[in-house]
This record gives sequence, structure tokens and C-alpha cells, in this order.
Amino acid sequence: MITRGRRAWRLAVLAAGVLCLAAPRAPLGGGRHPVPREHPRLFGPRDGLVRFSQERAETYRRMAEVARRGQADDHSRVFSLALVAAVEKDAGLGRRAVEVALKYVDGPVRKGHVPFGADLAICAVAYDLCFDQWKPEERARFHEYMNRTVDANVTSETHVFHNAWYGYKNWGYGLACYAAYHENPRAPEILRTLEEDYRQRAAPALEQAGAGGGWAEGYYIHYWLYEWLLFCEVARACEGLDYPSLAPKFYRERAVADLFETYPGLSAYGSFRSAPMGDGGGRIFGGERDKSLSARRILVNRYRDDPAHQAVHAFNERTPRSSAGTNAYKDFLWRDPQVKKGDLSRFKLSHFSPGAGYVYARGSWDDDSSWFFFKCGDRFTAHQHLDAGHFLIYRHDELAGDGGHYDGFGTPHDVNYHLRTIAHSTLLVHDPSEKWPRIRAGNVTGNDGGQRHDWKHHNGAAADPADWQRQRESLQTGRMLAFEDRDRYVYMAGDATRAYSPAKLESFTRQVAFLRPDTFVVFDRARSVKAEFRKTWLLQAMKKPEGAPPNLVITHGRGRLFVQTLLPEDPQVALVSGDGLYSYGGQLYPPSRDTGPAPECRIEVSPSRPAETDLFLHVLTAAGASAAPPPQARVRVQGDEAVLTVGGVTLAFRTDRVGGTIEAEGRRTPLADRIEPR
Repeated sequence: MITRGRRAWRLAVLAAGVLCLAAPRAPLGGGRHPVPREHPRLFGPRDGLVRFSQERAETYRRMAEVARRGQADDHSRVFSLALVAAVEKDAGLGRRAVEVALKYVDGPVRKGHVPFGADLAICAVAYDLCFDQWKPEERARFHEYMNRTVDANVTSETHVFHNAWYGYKNWGYGLACYAAYHENPRAPEILRTLEEDYRQRAAPALEQAGAGGGWAEGYYIHYWLYEWLLFCEVARACEGLDYPSLAPKFYRERAVADLFETYPGLSAYGSFRSAPMGDGGGRIFGGERDKSLSARRILVNRYRDDPAHQAVHAFNERTPRSSAGTNAYKDFLWRDPQVKKGDLSRFKLSHFSPGAGYVYARGSWDDDSSWFFFKCGDRFTAHQHLDAGHFLIYRHDELAGDGGHYDGFGTPHDVNYHLRTIAHSTLLVHDPSEKWPRIRAGNVTGNDGGQRHDWKHHNGAAADPADWQRQRESLQTGRMLAFEDRDRYVYMAGDATRAYSPAKLESFTRQVAFLRPDTFVVFDRARSVKAEFRKTWLLQAMKKPEGAPPNLVITHGRGRLFVQTLLPEDPQVALVSGDGLYSYGGQLYPPSRDTGPAPECRIEVSPSRPAETDLFLHVLTAAGASAAPPPQARVRVQGDEAVLTVGGVTLAFRTDRVGGTIEAEGRRTPLADRIEPR
């Protein structure tokens, strides 16, 4: 018998397209309804899944092939088996899903920094969608396994600025508890604890470090966000809870930020590659690319009436199928072709994420567009690098990249090169007496002249926003000063002074003008405590440049970057590559493994004479690999301005503070010196 409440739940979920939300829901708890007793419920009632199998027949066929073929990882295999078993009422497939889950139920409980939540999620999906195929004693064993896992991990993954709170732990807790809500007496209590922790700590963290959709932790968001959004959709379907409503600055902007985090053009397996930010830069093809696609789809489905998300949907539809065939179930659940497709060609060409201090910009939405990323933000968690002021450039291929290899957490290469400032395109200031404490429990022996890490926690991490406030004096490492997009150009400025030890650096500001479609002007002003503290401007070149300083040419794949050094006058330029790339100060820090294509040369530019204040001015032009050199830029320093002429544009940068003017096509415009409220 179907109760009135159950019938209303069924109709509401079907009207929403199972998990594809047509509009934002009521605030968390405001639309709460009882968790249904019937199975399946995680992805809505069975008749909704059956309807999907008819409306998305081709995708369902691919998912069914994965289920019956059985050649997939346990995660994809169980999702595929369980969904097909539920749709077709196939007891045999359902039992196969249960048997995979029982390997985890009867195995050891994992705890600590391991994805125990993913183990629970596998079991939860099999339990809910194949409920009748579980024997009573097997269900009891699953409940016991759930409870023991929760009890073993009370102190595991508690930092809400870190990916593991979402991806290693709580999404799996949530799925397991909703799956066994009425059979395991502890499930409601565990869910309420999760909800309260999210309300009090996680949602404020997402608003703080994720405002604007970027995530200060960096690339790891592409590994965990999909699973967390999956849980959010399950919570809405099962109980009417709207987790995203408590962090709108993050969720409403995340799909757009994700869109901008992808390099132009398709890469391996017909996928879009996301840019490296901090650890785990995804240099080779991995499953996180399909997870990013699915995360964008979930958010697009939720905000489907928003023109920006309709533009994201148009981008998503360029890859209508997940790149890995075993991920067909993701297409089945989340690709909704009924969402209106926007005009991507008319969508904005830059995006600012103030929480992380990220600016992303493109020349166009064409595959051969130039692409730029700049960061200057605060410290929140361990996977960030010492890289305030760092930038990336892409055109046809990576040109200015992210140095080093993530060969392990806390390895000699990791703590002395990969995460250090020397592996990024920003500034070194060398104080011979400076020393660094241990980081990531790794032994730091190198003085690269880079940014500090003298934090309370050895990883430079905060447990939650309240903890961050207690440490804010040391965790405020970068500040975006300006961002504006004037169509013809994008201008941004950042202050990275606090990222460095105050014993050696008084100020460091970076101003960048992206003159569309392909020219980047980078102007830096740095003042050291002592003139003899040598300053070095860095560029992480994907290939060793050709040419002679001050003009260099980097060619990588189908792309080329022309580098013009205009200031300082008479610069000292060094190209560090080959066996010496991972060495400095007489010490060598080679990686223990190759994680994929990384910068092969470090361009170092320094003044020829010591001074307390130094100016650096570079013009970088992205092009195709066969392009001829661009016109030579010219600069003159007069009074308190450095005046640059490049390609018919004149830029006057203030030498005493952030600001200046830009003159193009007969129109002179001030450069912003502050970020206007949005």
C-alpha cells in the first residue's frame, strides 16, 4: 500500500526528473519530508528509473552492457549492475551487485586517510537498488559494517577545507544511511550529525574558500566534488534537504568556474583537461575528467533556468558521453538533454573566484583560443602550494605550466621543489639566512628564496572557518586587488606581499593585462628589506626556449609563446633545464616518478644591479607553433610611470603603487586599483 506521503514523494521526484532539479529548492530542512520506506529511494522510485531507461535508451543500453560484461572497477560495476537490476527487476544482476558489496562488508574496516566513504557508497547502492537480493543476515552484517566504519573514523578527515571531508568520508556515510535508514537504528543519528557538521563548519568553509566557484585547495576539487554532489541529490530525493542552499556563493558559481578551469580543445579520449592548481594536476587522462563533467551536469540540472548554466550545458554537450565507457551510468543519471542549451559563443570570457583568489580568462570559446589563469589568494589547506602570484598560459597546448611532480605527499622533491615557489611562475627573493620548517612532515633543506610556510599546523591547514580566523595573521597570504573585463582586455592585480617573510620583503604586487586575443602583459613591483636580497622573476616553460635574451620563444606541441623581457634593463637571464632543473643552492631534488608532461625549463630573470625596489615587465604572446614573432614592444620609465607600447596599445603602470592607464583605439581608461562589489 502506498501512503499519501509516499505518493506525494513519488510524484514530486518524478516531476523533477528523478534527480534533475528544475529550480532551486527550499532551504536545507525547509522542504523536509519523511524518508520513504520503499526501496529503491536513493535515486528516486523505480518507475522514475524505468522512465529514464526509455527516454535515455542509448545511454541505458551502454550502461546495461557494462553491467552484463562485468569488466569495470567495483564502483562503476555496482552502480551499473544495481541500476539495471532495479529497472529490469533482474534478480541475477542484483545478486551480482550484492556479492561485490559483500566483499567490503566482510572485509576489514578501513580508517584514516583512505576512501572508506567510497566503500560504504558501493554497498549502499547495492543495498538500496537490490534490496530484495540481500538475505536478512547479510543486511545485518551491512548495518554492523556501517556502524563500525563510522565508529572507527570519528577523528578521521575532520578538516572541512580539505577534499576528504566530502570525498573520503561524508558522501559515503550519507548514502549508506539513506539506504538503510529504516533498518539500521543508528542511520538517522549519523545523518543528523553529518547535517549539523555541514551546517556549522562545511557550508561556511565552502562560502569562504569557494566563493565564486573556485576552490582554494586547487585541483583536488575535480576528484571529490562529484561524489559530494551525488550525495546532495540523494538527500534531496530521500528527505527534501537542500544542502547547496547553505553555500550559494560556491554552488551557484561552481559549474561556471569549472567551465573556465578546462583548457580549450579536446584532449585524450575526447575529454577536456582541467588546469593544474596545487597538488594532483591531472596531467594524464584519469577518471576525474568524467567526474567533472558529471558534477557540471548536476549543477546545470539544478540551475537549469539560469542563462549561465545553459551556456555550461552547451559546453557539456560537446562531450555527450563520458570518456570512459564504464562511466555510462553517470550519463544515464545526470545527462538531461531537456535542459535548454545556451549560446556559448556569447558567454562571458573571464571569471573571478574571490574566495580562492582565482582569475580565469580566454580569448574566445574556440578550441584554438588563448587561455590564462592567475592566482593570488589565502592559505586554507595542505594541497595548496607556495605560489601566490602564479599564472598559467595555454594555446593549442600548455606553454607556461606548473613545475615539478607530485611524486608523493612530503617527499624530498615535493617539499623542496614541487610545492615550493621555485616551481611556479612568480617571484623569488633570496635571503641567504632564511630557513624553512618542516612541511607535510617532509624534511626541508633548500632555500629557494620563495614564499614562507611558518604556520601553526605543519601543512598550513585550518580545520574550519573558526580555526582559520584564529590563524588568519599567518594564513592571509595573497589578496586580489583588481579585476575587470573590458572586452578588448582583461585586467587583474594582486598583492602577494604577505606570502613572503617580512624579514626579507616589504611589498610585491603583480598587475596583468590580457590584451585579447593572445597578448599578456605582466608588470611586477617588488621592494626588498635589503638591496642585496636578489630578486628573481620565474617562468615555468613547458619546453626549453629558443632565441637569445631578452627575447625567447617557447614551442610546445602546436603552441608557441613569445617572451619579451622589457624590465629590468640589462637583465640577467638564466635557462635552467635538463639535469639541473630540479636543483638549486647546490642540492638536487629529483622526482621519484614522472607524473606526466611538466615544464622542462625554468626561466630566471634578475636585475644586473642590486636595489631595494625592482620593476619587472614582460610581454608574453601566445600563438600557433609556426607563427612569426610579434612586433617588438617598447617601454620607457619616466617619473612614477612605466609606459609600455605593444600592438597599438599603450599601458602606463604606476611605479609607486598599483594603478595606471590603458590607451587603445584612441580611448584612455584608468586601470582599476580595487575590486568593485558585485
